[in-house]
Amino acid sequence: MSFNPGATIGVLGSGQLGRMFAFAAHRLGYRVCVFSPDSGTPAGQAADREITAPYEDKNALRAFARRVDVVTVEFESIPLSAIEAVERIVPVRPGLNVLATAQNRIAEKTTLQQLGLPVPEFAPVSCAADIERFIDQAADSRPVVLKSASAGYDGKGQSIVNGKDDALEALHRIGDPQAIVEAHVDFECELSVVGARSVDGEIQCFGPIHNEHRDHILDVSVAPSDCLLPAVRAEAIEITQMVLEQLEVCGVLCVEFFYTRDGRLLVNEIAPRPHNSGHLTIEAATTSQFEQQVRAVCGLPLGSMQLLRPAAIANLLGEQLMAKEPDWNSLLAWPTLKLHLYGKGIPRAGRKMGHMTATASSSVVAESHVRGARRVLASHEMDRPVDPRAGRLSFSGEGKRHAN
Repeated sequence: MSFNPGATIGVLGSGQLGRMFAFAAHRLGYRVCVFSPDSGTPAGQAADREITAPYEDKNALRAFARRVDVVTVEFESIPLSAIEAVERIVPVRPGLNVLATAQNRIAEKTTLQQLGLPVPEFAPVSCAADIERFIDQAADSRPVVLKSASAGYDGKGQSIVNGKDDALEALHRIGDPQAIVEAHVDFECELSVVGARSVDGEIQCFGPIHNEHRDHILDVSVAPSDCLLPAVRAEAIEITQMVLEQLEVCGVLCVEFFYTRDGRLLVNEIAPRPHNSGHLTIEAATTSQFEQQVRAVCGLPLGSMQLLRPAAIANLLGEQLMAKEPDWNSLLAWPTLKLHLYGKGIPRAGRKMGHMTATASSSVVAESHVRGARRVLASHEMDRPVDPRAGRLSFSGEGKRHAN
């Protein structure tokens, strides 16, 4: 079933992903209604209507569903009971099965393994003895990584386990009785591929995108990723296509990869919605990940995700904006930059307040622009020339982490 421009798209969730989705939907002539436990949210500011109620309020969910023609999700951790209540009235894309898989790391990794896809060595955990057993059996003697089975993002719900004596304390640190333990991955870099699948099974992919994290939060993303051989690029896209097909995704999905020092791709996680790294598609791709989500959810043909020009993004976190009022005038005078602010209120450390995108003749130059601009954002030195080599992503693997 397709829904033409003029229809109303419902969005469960109300952060910056929903905000950028609403912008893309409006450009195509759709109305947007957001459902969220909070009011005045980033997505709600951009939507035609914002309904504020808890996800447990079935009456409010049913009223929301009757106001819209089709529903999508802004993030994958919407309670499944809420998805079920809405799905009884209108289509939800992507559907319940995909979201249930992505919400639980054990189900996610098990599903990917069953599909024959390469994943880090892992095991479900319900007690410290499970971690100790995994450490004994692991092929690698380095520390392992414990992750909560659900609700973890940006490094939350994760802990390094430094040997069997640390197992019980690690479980206490993550605060989740259900967890997954993974082998440490010695990776060269982290990558992502953003893909979309339509109601009719058409697939388009963008990437791979090279990602660098800081304190487990995405810091800078660059496309194209110059460190990859063509065969590795093709493999990453092929894996993403397989995930989209096998999970029967209708919508946008991102696959996050580790590229190991010995030249292998391992699937770290999947996210069945637009991804932070994919924000650069707004300026750098023929069709952005957000327009692609609109097209897929509404049953329209997908657009091309061809890279138009090398690009980079740098996230703006709360701590980068708290010291003093940023020099927005100087930033916006920088001709290569596009600024995206998310309409959030008080900046807090680790809170994503916005991002900057630059396109350029090469990914190295684009990256140097976003890094240089962010470095002097709070100063009055924005007109100072930036060395294109400054702040270039290191592909040596030095200082890398096991992160989301």
